[in-house]
Amino acid sequence: MARQFVVQLPNQPGALATLSEALAERGVDLRAIGGGSMGETGHVIMTTADDDGARAVLDAGGYTFVEGESILAEVGDRPGGMAGVSRELADAGVNIIGHLFLGRWGDRAMFTFVVDDPDKARPILERKP
Repeated sequence: MARQFVVQLPNQPGALATLSEALAERGVDLRAIGGGSMGETGHVIMTTADDDGARAVLDAGGYTFVEGESILAEVGDRPGGMAGVSRELADAGVNIIGHLFLGRWGDRAMFTFVVDDPDKARPILERKP
């Protein structure tokens, strides 16, 4: 089962380069990546072709990270599509730790989510809009 990693990074030049280089040196291929930053900290959300290798790089580098099951979800590609899914998760008491946009196909947008309670989230996220 694919894993998704949410990794804290310092908001400074080279932080993503250093992580990416360490993953490349280990032979870890990135499948999807996103992130952002505000203030002094940032984050990267990623899936890889080698979860064990990614975890080893993160542990060896002393990174603060959260790892979780990557749940694939189709969201209606229209205004309010994400609002509806995120509200359903919130109403179920599920916290979104990270999500990645994968692309659009027809009237659907594809995302992967990592959440604090996959068992509660799976029926919501795996339902077709």
